[in-house]
Amino acid sequence: MVTGTDATVRRLYEEPPDGFVAARAAAIEEARRSGDRDAAKRLAGLKKPTVAAWVVNLLALHRPDLIDELVELSAALRSAQRDLQGDQLRELSTQRRQFVSALVAAARKLAVKAGASTSKLPLAEVEATLTAALAEPEIAEQVRTGRLIRAATYAGFGEVPRPRLRLVTDEPAGSPSETLDPEPEDTEIARPSARDQAAAVRERAAADQRKREQERRRRELDRELTTAMAAERRADAQLERAETAERDAGHLVEDLDAELAELERRRTEAVADVARRKLARRTAEREAAAARRQVGDVQAALDDLES
Repeated sequence: MVTGTDATVRRLYEEPPDGFVAARAAAIEEARRSGDRDAAKRLAGLKKPTVAAWVVNLLALHRPDLIDELVELSAALRSAQRDLQGDQLRELSTQRRQFVSALVAAARKLAVKAGASTSKLPLAEVEATLTAALAEPEIAEQVRTGRLIRAATYAGFGEVPRPRLRLVTDEPAGSPSETLDPEPEDTEIARPSARDQAAAVRERAAADQRKREQERRRRELDRELTTAMAAERRADAQLERAETAERDAGHLVEDLDAELAELERRRTEAVADVARRKLARRTAEREAAAARRQVGDVQAALDDLES
């Protein structure tokens, strides 16, 4: 059964990530005002998804039929790989590429409809996550929940990194029940003694003190939550910068590898050219030596004629 908290979680993961933190804060405040502290606590534990994870979540939430097909195809691929059915594996691999392309197109359409710019969508990460889901049924089941917070990658056959995932479930809160002691059925109304009055005053004072402590603690927790949410926003921004720097470094390595390959090719050609020129030099040296010997022989013959 879908609960109000589940509906709120779905709405949070449907909205673009740049508004996630503010929307979550509003949902937490609403839950507190309604007195649902357990829902507020669960909502506070939700993590902001990356843009790629958000796009995949949109697909899972709005096109569950496509995700169901993805799960079925994932199981079929695993079965074919396990049984080493070459023809079936090739056929399913072709189907996989075509199906992933169709899923990426559907996800892009949903993201654009939600207000995202096509040029800023990390479709390569979306494709990598869906490919990973096809390679690993467990990841496919996680994608089906629509609550991914990070994209997954697939580097070939074998283990695939699991994307981190957090779910909000409708678990009952474990709050202690309050019971009322039955009032004694006295036949007479006794006037309270001075001792009883003093005890009642102390009890009220203690209750007031507990209430003040609770209010103070609530204010402290509110401040801690505000600080933690600000820290999370900073951490998310730092993570995005780190991921961008990592991608840029990867591109630089690819460029350097290409340049290194070109330099290696030119070096090989230069070494071959040096070998050819060395052979030509040695041939010229032999011809020059033969010519010098011939000059010596002719000179000696001329000397004999003159003597």
